[in-house]
Amino acid sequence: MNPALRGSAAHVFVESLAAPQLDAADEHHLRRVLRIRSSDAITVSDGAGSWAAAGLSAAGLLLESPVVAEPQPARSVVLSAIPKGDRLEWMVQKLTELGATTIGFVDCARSVVRWDPDRAERQLVRLRTIARQAAMQSRRVWLPDVGHIGAFADAARAANTALADPDGVPQIPPGRDTIIVGPEGGFTPEEMALNAARVALSPHVLRIETAAVVAAVMLTLRNESD
Repeated sequence: MNPALRGSAAHVFVESLAAPQLDAADEHHLRRVLRIRSSDAITVSDGAGSWAAAGLSAAGLLLESPVVAEPQPARSVVLSAIPKGDRLEWMVQKLTELGATTIGFVDCARSVVRWDPDRAERQLVRLRTIARQAAMQSRRVWLPDVGHIGAFADAARAANTALADPDGVPQIPPGRDTIIVGPEGGFTPEEMALNAARVALSPHVLRIETAAVVAAVMLTLRNESD
């Protein structure tokens, strides 16, 4: 990570670096919660790889360095069944901190939590806010894509996916950048038959959110070693 990002007093996202403007919530957080002063070094990003050092004056943000464009990270996609309660928000927060590029959800045969379209849209708005906050805390300059919701069968048949399975191999199979985490009841035999690529996250039975975090770590470490 660039030292300017790591060492910044705060990191914030804006719509455009050409004319950076804080939204009301971020301005309140910087000025009232973090108590950022004009002498504090902060960083600002558009969430699509570009960022710069900046300062916060009474008038707003002022860029203090040239804009840096970071390359898009290698794909690391975690698709999971939906966990219950606030475990979902925790999972999205941690997957963002770990660098997952896409966070999505699949409807499995044994899923306990299912969303109707109206609830799904409300949940995704909330989860994107959580991911944005986690990306600021972890100094990401690429925001994750949070929002894929689909049928398990469609995701499992894709050539780039692998199923999380205790009986799988200990490394992610070649050519796979997406790990699918099932519900705590596991995949059905019919679902398992849709994809022969299996990766073992642990010899033990994990909660959905724990399995998703392990999957993200494995994907990130694999990408860094390639």
